[in-house]
Amino acid sequence: MGLSLEAILTIRVTIWNEGRHEKTDAPVRAIYPDRIDGALAAGLAGRDFEIVRATLDDPAQGLPQELLDRTDVLLWWGHVAHEEVADAVIDRVQQRILAGMGLVVLHSGHHSKMFRRMMGTNCNLAWRELPQGDLERIWVINPAHPIAEGLPPYFEIPQSEMYGEPFDIPAADEIITLSWYKGGEVFRSGLTFYRGLGRIFYFSPGHETFPIYHHPMVHKIIGNGIEWAMRPHGSARKLDNWHRKVPIHR
Repeated sequence: MGLSLEAILTIRVTIWNEGRHEKTDAPVRAIYPDRIDGALAAGLAGRDFEIVRATLDDPAQGLPQELLDRTDVLLWWGHVAHEEVADAVIDRVQQRILAGMGLVVLHSGHHSKMFRRMMGTNCNLAWRELPQGDLERIWVINPAHPIAEGLPPYFEIPQSEMYGEPFDIPAADEIITLSWYKGGEVFRSGLTFYRGLGRIFYFSPGHETFPIYHHPMVHKIIGNGIEWAMRPHGSARKLDNWHRKVPIHR
């Protein structure tokens, strides 16, 4: 039996980070001196990924068409500058997802134009940000899923921003993780969605003022999510809008 495409191909990953907190907030720079995208790239360095890093302030807001065309999976992190992302950028990213590019959306990217476009809802949720953070216990409730491969039954993040239900999204295709917080809240923290030929993984832990993107289990689940989102589709699956001139039954 031959190897799958995933086993023999390096996955081309673009990590997009709006990059604003690192410019304006000294505490964030102290935690992420190489920016959040740098911490993610370092945490994923052991995988068979070819990583490109991009930010909102790069030319074409970091996502020119030629980069998207050679991206297998796009990671998206944003928080304070969602509305600055041009609709034209969202349009071309959406079309690449529908054509088969994977998307991994992290933390406050739930309110990005990109995620809202792909979900079709406001994507609102409950939240609480304490200076000392909230203990977050992340339960793996779908351990047979590829994104959960190698994860323990649960792991903890000592300092996290609380994200709580209700989460205004359409029903996820799969729920991978469920988070519980010391304050008593719960949240569907790891979710998958299928859109066109593309796959989307949303993972909520990752606040900018806590060192969550240095956590090895966070690196592992994000890496697994990238590999899952990469899954190629055969060319026989046709999603074009075409005129079928001849009826099937005559």
